[in-house]
Order: sequence, then C-alpha cells, then structure tokens
Amino acid sequence: MAFYSYIFSANYKRYLNNLKRISKKEGISYIKMIFDTGYCVFRYGFCLSDYLNYKLYNKNKKERKKYVSTTTENKFYETVSPSAYKKRYTVKPNFLADFKEYTKRDFIVPKEGNYEEFLKFLDNHEVFMSKPYDGLGGADVKKEYVKDIKDKKEYFENAIQNRIFLEELVKQHPDMNKLCSKSVNTMRIMTFNDNGNPRIIWMGLRVGNGINSIDNFHAQGMVVNVDMETGKLVGNAFDKNLDEYTEHPLTHVKFDGFQIPYFEEAKQMVLKASLESDKILVVGWDVAISENGPVIIEGNRRPGLDIVQVLSGGQIDMINDVLDCVKKNKENIEENN
Repeated sequence: MAFYSYIFSANYKRYLNNLKRISKKEGISYIKMIFDTGYCVFRYGFCLSDYLNYKLYNKNKKERKKYVSTTTENKFYETVSPSAYKKRYTVKPNFLADFKEYTKRDFIVPKEGNYEEFLKFLDNHEVFMSKPYDGLGGADVKKEYVKDIKDKKEYFENAIQNRIFLEELVKQHPDMNKLCSKSVNTMRIMTFNDNGNPRIIWMGLRVGNGINSIDNFHAQGMVVNVDMETGKLVGNAFDKNLDEYTEHPLTHVKFDGFQIPYFEEAKQMVLKASLESDKILVVGWDVAISENGPVIIEGNRRPGLDIVQVLSGGQIDMINDVLDCVKKNKENIEENN
C-alpha cells in the first residue's frame, strides 16, 4: 500500500526536469531514462530519488541488485525497528528523557502550567535550539537567541500551539568547529543489537554547509565516510545534489584524513545505548562531539539509507546480514522454549 501511495504522491514534474538535466550531462537518451525509471520502480521497488541518488542510470542489472530500494528498506525496518515501538525515538522529548545518560543536556517542553520553568530555562541558556516534537530531516529546527525574543509569553504560547520544545545548545569541540562552526556537526552511527551483542554496522559524518545552522543532508549539508577503526574521515564529502568536495567550501579544511576527537568514547557510548531496547534493533545515532566528549543528539529508528549508499555504494549485503542474524536469534529462542 505504501508503495502505491508513493507512486501517486511523487513530484513528477520536478523529477522529469532533473532527468532532462542529467540526460544532457551524461549523454543518455531522455526517453530511454524515462522507461528505465519505470523499470527500476516496478522491477526493484526503487523510488524516483533512488534512481537519481544512486545513479542507477549508469549501473547494470548486477550493480543495481546491490542497492537497497525504498520498498526493501521499508520491509527491513518493519522487521528490525517495528513502528509499534517508535514513539520512544520519534517523539524527541521522550527520547531526551529516556536517554538522558547519553544526551547530557537540558531541555523543556512548554505546556500549560510551566511558564516559570520556561523563563528559568531562558535565564540559563542565552542561545538554544528550538525543535518540533517529531520533525524529520532537520525541518523547522532553529538556533534561537533569547535577546531576539521580544515577547516571551507570546513565544511560550506559540511553542505550545506548534508543538515546539527547547533544547540546550551543544558546545562543539574546537576541532569540530574547524570543519564548520555554524552548525553542530554530527556522526551518524548505525548500530545493530544482535541479541545483546551490539555492533556498529556503518558510520559517516554530517557537516553543515556553513550557511544553515544544521548539518542535515536534506538541508544542504554534506556527508563523508568515517573509518570505523581510526575515526578519521575517508575520501571526499557529498551533498544532496551529489556535488563532491575535497574540502569544506567555506572553511577550506580538507575532509580526507581529518581526525574526529573522542572517537572511541563515541563508539562505546552508542554500543551501550543500543542495549536500551530489545525491540528497536537498528538505530541511527546522531552523535555530536562536545568540549567534554560525545553526546547523543537523537536516535533514529529508521535511519535513511540514502546517505549510506551515496557514500558507500549498495548495502544489500549489510541488511541481509542483519536479517539473517535476527532470523537465527528468533529460531534459537523458539528452540529453547
């Protein structure tokens, strides 16, 4: 049902314009690409953005099978991160409260009866982040300054009405500021809780573009691979348009070889956090490096595979390995009962 809902809701006009642009650039027939898009959608379950993000127009049948389509991704997450348990992760104030050992920062949810508490928060934090309870992709996330709030009572009431909460701003490590100080640049670390034996299955670093105050890939941020053993950045960064960068366009810091501070501490933190649930088995943790060490910004129970596959190629083997482990664990439990 979700697949057909997507088909009817897609922005075809924008997609066809992008297809024309790529057709000219790559020297591929526009009509051929249209038919090839349809083939990829109905044969493999890819969506339109998959076709462009993974440059499927330049890949043969064998190469395409290595990629996780949106349809396959949805089925995968319903197995390893079922929606019945999503609120602990998707409602961000819930997450901050439940994972306070790892988030390590103050926050407040404006609601009737806590105006004085709201004022106290403003007194303690002259700069803070405002976020929707359950936003995605960094939508409507803002860095706010108390000095810019003209009417605090009005701000408080608007926050209640629009389901906005306030969060202490993470003071980023000086080394991470060298990359981009405008945003808090976070590692996306994917973990798998393999029957109480957690492991990291992928990681990358998201870096802000120096204009927006967030680092999200879908807000013109960039992503770059992280070596899972050393914590050094590997290769070049990419943005949503698949433009490639050897260095940050504003700070001119080279990506390849950049060392992330407190890296081992960050790994141990997410491995421990992944044991907090035996229902949500795969989580994409957004981890910032503060002045005093790593802190978890949020946990994503359905971490998008677009940035993973843009950086690291098709990951069908990765998700099949996870599914095989889940199946074996389930069979072992049934045998022992």
